[in-house]
Amino acid sequence: MSSDAFGRDADGLFKPSRRRFVQGLAAGGAVAGLGLWPKPGWALQSAGYPVTLAGTEFDLSIGETPMNFTGRTRTAITVNGSVPAPLLRWRQGTTVNLRVANALPAGSIHGHQTSIHWHGIILPANMDGVPGLSFAGIHRGETYHYRFTVNQAGTYWYHSHSGFQEQAGLYGPLVIDPIEPEPFAYQRDYVVLLSDWSDLDPAALFARLKKMSMYDNRYQRTVGDFFGDVKRNGLDATLADRKMWGGMRMSPTDLSDVNANTYTYLMNGTTALGNWTGLFRSGEKVRLRFINGSSMTHFDVRIPGLKMTVVAADGMHVHPVTVDEFRIATAETFDVIVEPSGQDAFTIFAQDIGRTGYVSGTLAVREGLRAPVPSVDPRPLLTMADMGHGGMGHDMKGMEGGCGASMGMKGAEGGCGADMGMKGMEGGCGANMQPAPSDPHAGHGGGGMQAHPASESGNPLVDMQTMAPLPKLDDPGIGLRDNGRTVLTYSMLKSTFDDPDGRDPGRDVELHLTGHMERFAWGFNGQKFSDVEPLRFNYGERLRIVLVNDTMMTHPIHLHGMWSDLEDEQGNFLVRKHTIDMPPGSRRSYRVRADALGSWAYHCHLLYHMEAGMMREVRVDE
Repeated sequence: MSSDAFGRDADGLFKPSRRRFVQGLAAGGAVAGLGLWPKPGWALQSAGYPVTLAGTEFDLSIGETPMNFTGRTRTAITVNGSVPAPLLRWRQGTTVNLRVANALPAGSIHGHQTSIHWHGIILPANMDGVPGLSFAGIHRGETYHYRFTVNQAGTYWYHSHSGFQEQAGLYGPLVIDPIEPEPFAYQRDYVVLLSDWSDLDPAALFARLKKMSMYDNRYQRTVGDFFGDVKRNGLDATLADRKMWGGMRMSPTDLSDVNANTYTYLMNGTTALGNWTGLFRSGEKVRLRFINGSSMTHFDVRIPGLKMTVVAADGMHVHPVTVDEFRIATAETFDVIVEPSGQDAFTIFAQDIGRTGYVSGTLAVREGLRAPVPSVDPRPLLTMADMGHGGMGHDMKGMEGGCGASMGMKGAEGGCGADMGMKGMEGGCGANMQPAPSDPHAGHGGGGMQAHPASESGNPLVDMQTMAPLPKLDDPGIGLRDNGRTVLTYSMLKSTFDDPDGRDPGRDVELHLTGHMERFAWGFNGQKFSDVEPLRFNYGERLRIVLVNDTMMTHPIHLHGMWSDLEDEQGNFLVRKHTIDMPPGSRRSYRVRADALGSWAYHCHLLYHMEAGMMREVRVDE
């Protein structure tokens, strides 16, 4: 192993108490809190990762194992006894056989059924691993045989698609070695899997979100913030701002539903105290395969003192782009190349989007070293502009009387009634005053307002609508703008290949991401998964999906079974991905070739948003 299994500092700089000791355990199979390690896999050990299996034949057993990340022992759901699950290494062009056994005990809080979804892998529908859509699930005592040909290469991951099992530990990295040489060189290769852990039963955490969605938002603005805003923006603008947010019953600090007030963040199954370490020799090129295997967390990643050259996104090669920092949404993967030199240790630092916590690891020339860990960045605040209401967040004067400031916000005060942007808007301030431009790539900042589906009107599950959404492809995101670092944006990502299909889309499918923050209700077009018919694609067609985010949250959207070819503002092919992140107030489009028959899941990859309704079935028929 490349890191000290028990989180000890070899130089004696870190001498934890017993409580901190167990918090720092590298949990790749730690049993009963203090450490029975599983036997190594039959295949090979991958540098820096506790358990690796490689080849074409795999036996995976899903069960329960006591784990301790916080000083308290809890029951995790594990694969072959480890969290994260073993790193699987496949080879492009081979056929893999994976026998997945359900060894969950009777009466398990995690249910009697389980599954594994191979995220981002193109395969037959009955191998996709989504109970109720692609197969019946794996019941207790049963073994399901996944068998398919691996037709791609790169960095991916796998996880459960049953209930909340992903949150409880059922996730793992997946690396597919290519047939052809890659267009970049490196001497070392590490997986860096980021995730979030809660000692709460995930079902209890979901129930708490339904009852108190703002439970983790403990960073409300204070009286001191008010006077600071008055000094910067003036009294009238500050009062108007507070009136807007109060009328909406929302908070500009509410960037994530669950954060470090509940979560412990992990890197390769290790807390920051455990100090996961990847070794290097000065001058070597090191490939870091970042995977966001969290349930609810966007991470902002940087390595102080090192530039990172992004060479792949979601498993697909991109033209190299060098940055200081990148945001990685839940379910995304980014491969970067770094060249550490000039010092013996560098900190890999991943802070959450709300700036409530972080996890860190180390690149070092030997075990036991640590570099300084930076402070978490200042807490960012959402503005009206962030949520797709033009420049209204920047000039609040004169906003009190009209519909401008709170346009589209249910319950907003002012001259447009309680259902701003929905039913009751016919009086002149409605969200549908003008239709959106017919060109799905057109910006809305200077044209007509964004049109909205009729299903959103008067809908108690919709608390806001965006009025002037933009692609925001060149925006690094809230909390990352103008921070003095070069931050990755989607506009920087360009696939190394041309549009793999080449056809213009034959039709557009527009979907709105909707929600109600207080009720913790989420959906597409104001409708929950349980209330709608499948989206139907015709086999072989090329279509365009247009997404409009009508909420104040950021949603990573994942389509199973097919690639999502993201377009730029002019409709040109930009980059191929399996997960498209959608910031508040954004409108993004991507092309899909419906080349996979069957039923496929299409959903927000924030686990509790999906469970609360932000999911659709996509059915591809001949």
